[in-house]
Amino acid sequence: MAAIARSLRRRSSSPSLPAATFFSRFMNTLVLGEHENGFVKPSSLNAVSAAKAIGEDNSVSLLLAGSGPELRDAASRAASSHPSISQVLVADSDVLKHPLAEPWAELVHLVQKKCGYSYIVSASSSFGKNVLPRAAALLDVSPITDVTEILEPRLFIRPIYAGNALCTVRYTGANPCMLTIRPTSFSLPHNADTTSDAASISQVDLSTFTEDTLGKSTWLNNTSQNTERPDLGNANIVVTGGRGLKSAENFKLLEKLAEKLGAAVGATRAAVDAEFVPNDLQVGQTGKIVAPQLYMAFGVSGAIQHLAGMRDSKVIVAINKDADAPIFQVADYGLVADLFKVIPEMLEKIPEK
Repeated sequence: MAAIARSLRRRSSSPSLPAATFFSRFMNTLVLGEHENGFVKPSSLNAVSAAKAIGEDNSVSLLLAGSGPELRDAASRAASSHPSISQVLVADSDVLKHPLAEPWAELVHLVQKKCGYSYIVSASSSFGKNVLPRAAALLDVSPITDVTEILEPRLFIRPIYAGNALCTVRYTGANPCMLTIRPTSFSLPHNADTTSDAASISQVDLSTFTEDTLGKSTWLNNTSQNTERPDLGNANIVVTGGRGLKSAENFKLLEKLAEKLGAAVGATRAAVDAEFVPNDLQVGQTGKIVAPQLYMAFGVSGAIQHLAGMRDSKVIVAINKDADAPIFQVADYGLVADLFKVIPEMLEKIPEK
């Protein structure tokens, strides 16, 4: 890094320009955006906040792909959804209708070759974990995953050992520096006027984008729960059940509680493996990372893999009949009791919304 900085200083007109200042003055970042039903997902806007944290003078472009009216609606809304977005890039093609890794990675490779971004950032979601490593391989760079803090333009912090230790990583490779970030670690700006100064919207030239190398995976279908509950990754309140609920039928008690609280429902790996609930509700190291204002754990023992996915929650409440359960070590409030008595009593006393 020092050698690079010295070389850059010799070529610049300012001989005393520090390395960090040089990078901050000449940075531009591409954020890979997810959208659904005509709206950009909040996790992608968190990624924009992370991109801006790299440097105040960083120019941030948001890349959206897909086809049809939903893509156009998402692009129009994205232009005024975050004050740090300077440009929205739209890749409109039927090949990109579904977020498969192969076409998206080829798209990122194409855009990077044309625009030469300093950074490429994505949320550490299923989409980001699927696309970014493949794109990094095409660009022959090493990505840094699961970043929770940006100290300097090329210095990052990420958790290791299931969140029990924090690792400081300095990127010394070639551009682009590719990152996945934890959305819960980078908040959206408060009191920002996003209705003025909308970003420009530009079409990506896909004339050289072909389907010849994109046949390794095929989109089958999309299944989702028909529910009015908030999305698990962005909910302010999360109620989670573990193996202690014993059956899928008993999970319906938790769902009733979630409806009364306006909360999202989560589950442990053990509950998912036992087929109590679908795997998209899993919270933990191999599931979703959440950081709600209130996290309520029912029948959750507190395995280290689960704690890695929820330890950043603002307030943690644990209900377990085992007084020695590890979950109580991280809980702000704990109740040693039978959840099958606690949940019905809460349902009775909590008023309807």
